[in-house]
Amino acid sequence: MGLIDLKDIHKVYDMGAEKVRALNGVDLTVERGEYVAIMGSSGSGKSTLMNLVGCLDTPSSGSYVLNGVAVQELDDSQLAGIRNKEIGFVFQTFNLLARTDALHNVELPLIYAGLSRADRRDRARKALEKVGLGTRMHHQPNELSGGQRQRVAIARALVNDPSILLADEPTGNLDSATSEEIMALFDELHQAGNTVVLVTHEPDIAEHAWRRVLLKDGKVISDQPTARAGSAATAAAPVS
Repeated sequence: MGLIDLKDIHKVYDMGAEKVRALNGVDLTVERGEYVAIMGSSGSGKSTLMNLVGCLDTPSSGSYVLNGVAVQELDDSQLAGIRNKEIGFVFQTFNLLARTDALHNVELPLIYAGLSRADRRDRARKALEKVGLGTRMHHQPNELSGGQRQRVAIARALVNDPSILLADEPTGNLDSATSEEIMALFDELHQAGNTVVLVTHEPDIAEHAWRRVLLKDGKVISDQPTARAGSAATAAAPVS
């Protein structure tokens, strides 16, 4: 069993008289240390799948086991607990508190985890240093560039040492040069052993991952290694 193990996942929304089937029998396993991109056009189900993987929602039917825990059996407070412990979220819109400096923004998940102020500060500092923002800890979001704001958001996602880094269109609000910087940071985090699940509609962003899962009409229609995984395998092959 993988770190993420989804079996026959269905998600149906009641829209008045109409039922909308967002996911229609998804099977997906992600092993610890993998770097997976989830792709699909609008309406394919990728956002719904991300919400389920991130424990922001639960399936209508099927089985989801995250790091040995059967997620579909949890109540709302237990879901909140597993989100805080197991998942680091990175969003397209950064979701930072506007009047709070970078250090306090990164500290926030640790407040919910019940750590002392000294421990929170120490871990937040280390997370900001890890993303290259050690000299910007006391800057507020409006004093930072878009790329720096996303780095703060990534540090916040990492500060609890989660099992999964879950990124939803993390470069959607960034220019192409800054996008490449952020994706280089994800590459470094993956190489350091983090499990990364990336939701994107951009093929060039998905190519940073080592595996690409394509959704259409709520189903997985393709699950293949990327060119990056192929080149790494070639480089690692013994010379005969």
